[in-house]
Amino acid sequence: MSNEAENMFHGDMRRGAERLKREIGYNPTRFVQMLGELGGVGAAKRLLHGGNASDGFTTLWEAGRLELSVEAFVLLPWYRHLFEDHHVDTARYRLSEHGFDVDRFLHGAQRNPPAWVSDEV
Repeated sequence: MSNEAENMFHGDMRRGAERLKREIGYNPTRFVQMLGELGGVGAAKRLLHGGNASDGFTTLWEAGRLELSVEAFVLLPWYRHLFEDHHVDTARYRLSEHGFDVDRFLHGAQRNPPAWVSDEV
């Protein structure tokens, strides 16, 4: 399932970038470049390495759209296994520190998982 999950994560990151352009007028050019170079999982790991949030994260926070952040997607149960604990911890910390209700987000997501996710997640 990891290859499928990696492909789906990558697709979600690409679709998320398109949504940001459409919905809030933000074009995450550097992030899209990272997706092309590193793939979705690789780009997410790079963004979660180190202590500072990206400019894109700050833009999403200012727009009240952290549910579209890489950090939020990393925490989803069907993607969690793609990342090491320190990535997940960083994602949760950044979101929480910016007032995002992580538990509420995850509870809502678990009620409506994507069709490709098996019951095992």
